[in-house]
Amino acid sequence: MAGTDNRNSGGIEPERIARLHEREAATFRAARPKSARAYGDGLPGFLGGVPMHWMNDWPTPFPIMVEKARGATIIDMDGNILADFCLGDTGSMFGHSPPPVARAIRRQASRGLTYMLPSEDAAAVGKLLAEKFGLPRWQIATTASDANRFALRAARAVTGRRKILVFNGCYHGAVDETFVRLDNGRPANKRGLAGEFRDLTEDTKIVEFNDLAALEAALATRDVACVITEPVLTNCCMVPPQAGFQENLRRLTRETGTLLLIDETHTISTAPGGYTRRHGLEPDIFVLGKPIAGGVPASVWGLSAEIAQRYDDYLATKEAGYSGIGTTLSANPLQFAAMRATLEQVMTDENYAHMETLAARLQDGLQASIDKHALPWHVTRVGARVEFICAPGPLRNGGEAEAAHEPALEAAIHVALVNRGVLIAPFHNMMLISPVTTRRQVDRLAAAFADIAQVLAA
Repeated sequence: MAGTDNRNSGGIEPERIARLHEREAATFRAARPKSARAYGDGLPGFLGGVPMHWMNDWPTPFPIMVEKARGATIIDMDGNILADFCLGDTGSMFGHSPPPVARAIRRQASRGLTYMLPSEDAAAVGKLLAEKFGLPRWQIATTASDANRFALRAARAVTGRRKILVFNGCYHGAVDETFVRLDNGRPANKRGLAGEFRDLTEDTKIVEFNDLAALEAALATRDVACVITEPVLTNCCMVPPQAGFQENLRRLTRETGTLLLIDETHTISTAPGGYTRRHGLEPDIFVLGKPIAGGVPASVWGLSAEIAQRYDDYLATKEAGYSGIGTTLSANPLQFAAMRATLEQVMTDENYAHMETLAARLQDGLQASIDKHALPWHVTRVGARVEFICAPGPLRNGGEAEAAHEPALEAAIHVALVNRGVLIAPFHNMMLISPVTTRRQVDRLAAAFADIAQVLAA
């Protein structure tokens, strides 16, 4: 489904891709002399020249040095203005510094940033989380990685089982036991893990997304504590669930005494209550990070009433000592102030309606260019999250998503978009619409994509 002939990348000759990337890289450098000087051979004092290693993964000749960001716009040190569709890879999905969040941060800054005690905002947030996402009991963490780690620990405690199950191509942050893949059909550690000394497949089962037969067989042994999944595979070439898959996933987990954890960190683009509320999913555990506090680092994990009671029962009988759950700066008052503002004033039906309308417009514009030039590509969308994939589709599983990835082609397109005033996510061709994204910005992205498609297909 995802294949193209061996001579081409996404149906385009490698030489044509290389020429485009070389030309666009030169244009990028010429437009950013101040950034080039500031970055030099890497920012001094940082390992690898950057504060976080993935800043070197952007396909531009050097990282864009940001002067400021506002709304859905980034301005770099050289004054170049970019319509931002990356939005911090979902962290700023509601725009940069949403005014209600910025006001909440300013107000809380004068009241103290952390003190290991609840606040009035904390009382409000507990109620808002239950109302917004449907689960009654919640805990706060700082990243989705932390929230997933803590939730999996709770799942193992409740079930008394060690193993978890993930889908090939999944992404759940830096949760160690999810770093597995299917390699020629066999479970294996993901490639490139730094310092990994364990065979993660000993306690993690892995099957392909949308493969109900494999899922049923893996759960039949009744030794899996929890299935952790995104409703849609998102941190690869995006893979939607096939009809009936989510319903059967819920049925099979219930039949085998396995808990279901839904990680909405990326699919919160779907609706105010995420993909879960939009499609009536019924998770035992719900995790959300990234945009939950409007850009302030924060995450949440929630439990159904049944699982919360079972966990309370477990805690009442467990040996005294440290649970392994929690970090000192989590659940601080700054997080609660920002979360309350986000949940009350930013994550609204009106904002999501705007986001979905423009996302549909973007999807149509990108697909029109693909169709016009008869490129073997497709576009997929989950609410405000849009992605073009340089292979035919729709994709059915993580294996097909991996085969559909065309790094050289995607890198060239990315740099060419930047030179045309548009920024998309660096790791895959993901684009987000925020409440403050404008129709003009969407049309600018569609026009830039059309120009690049014409150059590649000429």
